[in-house]
Amino acid sequence: MNPTTLLKAIAAGTIATLAMSAFAAMAPSMGMPPMDLAAMLAGQMGGSLVLGWAAHLMVGNVLALTFALVARARLPGPAPLRGALFALAPWLMAQVVMMPMMGLGLFSGSALLAGGSLMDHLLFGAVLGLSYRPDATHAPSLAKA
Repeated sequence: MNPTTLLKAIAAGTIATLAMSAFAAMAPSMGMPPMDLAAMLAGQMGGSLVLGWAAHLMVGNVLALTFALVARARLPGPAPLRGALFALAPWLMAQVVMMPMMGLGLFSGSALLAGGSLMDHLLFGAVLGLSYRPDATHAPSLAKA
């Protein structure tokens, strides 16, 4: 992966992580429990909210690099669908491994919370797929996805 492509993957990961975070912040207004991902991470690490945000963005960028290097070319469909399909793997990992480790139980201990998390991850993936354009020289367009 050349440096320009690497930067494009990191930019797409940051954009997708911020979109995911915005959706999570709106969760209570949609009847879902609060989903403050950065605060959850900060609490688990015994650190500040800044540390939680750094970890959240780091995870998003690692996922974006994994998508760019491994999954993007192997998944079917248009870019947003490929991203959403990819996002099912980290969602499942979060629900089966991370949430129990954080004391929330398997599938967040709640169908509502697990469902909200699924929507959040699908949004992350769709935005990642749409915004990661290794060959593009300009901003992505929904019409060309």
